[in-house]
Amino acid sequence: MKRLLVILMVAMMLAFAVMAQASDDSWNKVKDSGKLAIGLDDAFPPMGFRLDDGKLVGFDIDAAEEVGKRLGLKIVWQPTAWDGVIHSLNSNKFDCIWNGMTITAERQAKVLFSKPYIMDGQIAVVAMGNKEVKSSKELGGKIVGVQKGSPALEAAKSLKPAPVEIREYDTNPKAFLDLEAGRISAVVVDNIAGRYYMSTRPGKYMGLPGFISSEPFGIAFRMNDKSLEEKVQSTIDEMVADGTMGKISRKWFGEDITNPAKW
Repeated sequence: MKRLLVILMVAMMLAFAVMAQASDDSWNKVKDSGKLAIGLDDAFPPMGFRLDDGKLVGFDIDAAEEVGKRLGLKIVWQPTAWDGVIHSLNSNKFDCIWNGMTITAERQAKVLFSKPYIMDGQIAVVAMGNKEVKSSKELGGKIVGVQKGSPALEAAKSLKPAPVEIREYDTNPKAFLDLEAGRISAVVVDNIAGRYYMSTRPGKYMGLPGFISSEPFGIAFRMNDKSLEEKVQSTIDEMVADGTMGKISRKWFGEDITNPAKW
């Protein structure tokens, strides 16, 4: 009897899986429409933001447009309030959220995430040519700068051994200027924001290897839209393999931060 029950349960699970797969026509709907609608906050440099003339630019913009090109789709950008972006996705206002969204357990209960395409988090940055500090573990006894009120403050406090002083600045650029002047040994900063700023002043700074804290970015889809997620993911995988994602990354960050092998 127990064996029969197990067989019946397995058969039911397989049937449900087949039914779910059959009902998932998310990719076919997008393909037939010829458009992929993407929700974003359009004031998030360098992931997606407006130039003075209103043009939408950024890392995510370039990456998604390339995915659309390869899949034969027109990308339709849908700016939306970030605090309600998941609700808007699940209300079918767009097909996915592609805008530097951190993958968290809370969000995973509401949406289907792609694999991480960028690893964000807090990193330590030193002046170019610094030979004294080679990793964040060597910041003990040093003076470290952070932006006031940012997650970098807690990350700096978590360093072991501890810095001798953590200086708080109104903005990251002010911290970087003190780093360049030699008044502090390192800046702890968000990976994306830090590398974007570093790319605007080439040859001045370098990021230490590794992360003090890790926050992976993913693309969010509706829970049942697995076929669409798989199609987009396979295209991104191709772009990582052929170097396209690395090229886009170097444009915005001055280096390739999209290769999982380097995280």
